Amino acid sequence: MAATLRIQSDWNRALSRDEGEAWLSCRSPGKPTLYGSVTRRGLSSDGVLDIAASEGFVVGEVTKKSILISCPHENVSTKFLAPYTSFCRIHQKSITCLDISSGGGLGVSTSTDGTMKIWQAANGEIRRLLEGHVYDVNCCRFFPSGLVVLSGGMDAQLKIWSAEDASCVVTFKGHKGGILDTAIVDRGRNVLSCSRDGTARLWDCGKSACLGVIADCGSPVNGITVGTADNSLNLGTPEKPPSEREVGTEGKILLLAREDKKLQGVGLQSRQPVFLFVGSDAFNCCTFLSSTYILAGTQDGNIYQLDVRNTSAPIQVIHRSGAPVLSLLPYRDGFIASQGN
Repeated sequence: MAATLRIQSDWNRALSRDEGEAWLSCRSPGKPTLYGSVTRRGLSSDGVLDIAASEGFVVGEVTKKSILISCPHENVSTKFLAPYTSFCRIHQKSITCLDISSGGGLGVSTSTDGTMKIWQAANGEIRRLLEGHVYDVNCCRFFPSGLVVLSGGMDAQLKIWSAEDASCVVTFKGHKGGILDTAIVDRGRNVLSCSRDGTARLWDCGKSACLGVIADCGSPVNGITVGTADNSLNLGTPEKPPSEREVGTEGKILLLAREDKKLQGVGLQSRQPVFLFVGSDAFNCCTFLSSTYILAGTQDGNIYQLDVRNTSAPIQVIHRSGAPVLSLLPYRDGFIASQGN
């Protein structure tokens, strides 16, 4: 398990002042945490911060947007990046979910302040306030068109919104508990949702109807994702011919991150189980790296990489800290993970 090097404050703000200071910590599993600090000594001739580290830490390359810090004792280094830009006025409290449209022009986000808003990705200007859910909104995402938003809330309702005029064009009802995550099949004629009620459901947007319960797990489903399965994978055969309203479900596998420590794969069209993997704690999120490889994150900080063709043992287990893994996103040849620390 790797050591984790952290700056314990907003270094971009802390070091912007003369003689500003930011705190450091380096934590390695099973060892005492090492503490230190970095201090601003001034500016170099080209306007870059002149920074010194306390004993046990070394400052490497410093630019206007990043600082490389290492802890030689633990053989670990981390590059800390300043935010490209910050939008401080969109929400009043913590952001719980966000998405960016396919064209990159718009963002949508939900917050513990009870609001869901659409905003300009370039400058943070609020464009629309989406109102209609009762209680908290847990998840939001753009359809591939970038003109429509899908959301799910603690009111057990799934809603589709126009990003152009903020109208709610469709409301799906059928879940018995709060909706925790959603997924969109292909271009969006069908969508998926998962809930605290333990089910994952497939919906027809055109008819505003539930096409079926894809899985009934008996335990809350915290996250889902849908992807194209590897050709060698047996997805099972539907017990009855699929509805003509199902579009793009053939050859797809649905991943379910479950509260009962299980990661499940289900054939989307067949509704048949493909695999069941038991992890160390509740699974919070999952994603596809390819048609073969998947990732899933747990409440106790593990990230499992699995091969869907053989899930008897993980390819690797990544553990950077004990903080919950809250979201995973493929990026280039790797992935981005967010944790609750």
